[in-house]
Amino acid sequence: MTARRAHPRPTRAGLVLAVLAVTAGFAAPAAAAGPAAPTPALAADLRADLEQYLQGRGAAEHVSAAAVSVSFRDRPETVDVSAGTTAFGGSVPVSPDALWQIGGNTQAMTSVLLLQLEAEGRLSIDDPVGRWLPEYPQWADVSLRHLLSMTSGIPTYDDAPDFLADYAAHPLREFSREELLGYAAALPATSGYSYSNTDYVLAELVVERVTGTGYAAQLSARLLGPLGLRDTYYRSHRYPPGIADRQPAGYYSRTTQPELAALVGQDVSRYSLSWARGAGGVVSTTADMTLWARLLYDGWLLPPQQMAELLSLVSTATGEPIEATSPDDPRGFGLGVAQLTDALGTSWSYEGQTLGFRFLHAYFPESGLIVAMGLNSSPDEDRIGDLATAVYDTLHTHGLVGPAPVGAAA
Repeated sequence: MTARRAHPRPTRAGLVLAVLAVTAGFAAPAAAAGPAAPTPALAADLRADLEQYLQGRGAAEHVSAAAVSVSFRDRPETVDVSAGTTAFGGSVPVSPDALWQIGGNTQAMTSVLLLQLEAEGRLSIDDPVGRWLPEYPQWADVSLRHLLSMTSGIPTYDDAPDFLADYAAHPLREFSREELLGYAAALPATSGYSYSNTDYVLAELVVERVTGTGYAAQLSARLLGPLGLRDTYYRSHRYPPGIADRQPAGYYSRTTQPELAALVGQDVSRYSLSWARGAGGVVSTTADMTLWARLLYDGWLLPPQQMAELLSLVSTATGEPIEATSPDDPRGFGLGVAQLTDALGTSWSYEGQTLGFRFLHAYFPESGLIVAMGLNSSPDEDRIGDLATAVYDTLHTHGLVGPAPVGAAA
């Protein structure tokens, strides 16, 4: 167990009361019995998992820092550990309190904002984009639901070669939302399920159009403040030093995008995140993200109708609605959340990436386990799933979770 708080934080009981205050009338789920208490040796073994990953994958992924937090149902504290250094080849240890760019994990927050507005009767997620953003007639008939499930047919602007070249040339500049949407408008339409940051920039704009206030203000007032996520931040452009300096370096090491070749091997952690916005612009600690996941999946943030909408899935292979993932159709996408069936069973699991970071969270409904982990690079070959498996195996060895289900997908 690591002492990670540099400032007072409310207790979990206090957070529950705060959530109840902002979600009055929403039914809280009954808690299941938790596992045996974690032992002091658990942190050391989890740290060994991180160190082994860095030793085995450090050079191949140009990664120097790793962190993981685990949370158990009905346990008030997370187990938070880190390993490695803040810079590749450096000597300063990375702290469990480090901030990580969480990338696409931001999308669940954007979805929750829209679903809360629906619960208040201020919009419907089946509204067409044209009702709220008539200035984009080419997407007028796309529903908000299709934006959030990434079945809109709208391409992602960060696939546009012009955008990639413009970013590489001026990585400190601020890209407006209008510019980002302009890059997308020049690309061919997609079909079925197709990952699109454009969808979530449009969703961000809808939040502002409905409420009359900025996305950042809504995120702070509805989620970050009331939920006590004091180590979670959102800026639409660059982060100030007090936040940015809590990040380790973040390395872009892909070779698959020639337009970004000039960034390979560079620390991109302080570059502008204006390209990500409501699709991926949040930074957080692993501990805060376990709290966010606990409140999200245990049903504290939305009433039943909107919670069901959040978790409604389409197959990422076919784009068609499915009840749940399975070994034969292992990946599904909800409204900013994702379900995965793999060797560890079925979990709500999402990995977000920025140009220099990977961040994965996983929630296992049967046991109530939540795992959140960060790595400080974006490589060609991403093996963060191997790290997640190693962490799960360690938790099983300590008697905190059961074995992976027989018959799960490999």
